[in-house]
Amino acid sequence: MTDHLPTTSEPARDATSPQRPLLKGRQTRAAILDAALALASHMGLEGLSIGALAEVTQMSKSGVFAHFGSREELQISVVREYHAQFSEEIFEPAMAAPRGLPRFRALFDRWFKRVSVEIDAGCIYISGAVEFDDRPGPVRDALVGMVQTWHLALVKAIDMAIEEGHLRADTDAQQLLFEVHALILALHHDARFLRRPGADARARAGFENVLSRYLAAPAAAAPRARAKRAAKQP
Repeated sequence: MTDHLPTTSEPARDATSPQRPLLKGRQTRAAILDAALALASHMGLEGLSIGALAEVTQMSKSGVFAHFGSREELQISVVREYHAQFSEEIFEPAMAAPRGLPRFRALFDRWFKRVSVEIDAGCIYISGAVEFDDRPGPVRDALVGMVQTWHLALVKAIDMAIEEGHLRADTDAQQLLFEVHALILALHHDARFLRRPGADARARAGFENVLSRYLAAPAAAAPRARAKRAAKQP
């Protein structure tokens, strides 16, 4: 697995560029994007508009429009920026965990913590799915692509856990992903919509309950570990 989630995000901002007007333009765009992300987190992607963003950033509508060109481009840019921050906060640090179950646990733990923090602000992946589930177009395509990329990373981590002998050999990675993702959605629903106390504890308990059904017997991991070590020997 790579150490970052692939994305079709905006070109990297070059803070060392000698072209000061270009650098200033990128900095302004980045500031607008930060404000747009905060706005979308509270109001949803549909709450974004050039006018609303101009008011928040105290810029002219034409100034905001010059950086994004359209409301749709603005929405897609926010999705990409959210994905980049999601990767930086969750995926990349989890890659430091050992292969197999420890890494899968690290991915879930960081995902869980982010959703818990976003209870008040809102998760763009979840709110975006509600807003664009039946609305085909570039914004929906961007959202679907980013979520699928994240799910693929989780499936790879599950596959590694199977290879390491941490999970049963007959584990259905897609089924485990489905059950774990369902816990995240339930956490968001109960904590954000119902304001139900203890939702986070229930989600964590649910993760352990789900995982317990897929864990390999302790003795099963030893032969695989020895086989891997033997394969690495010259």
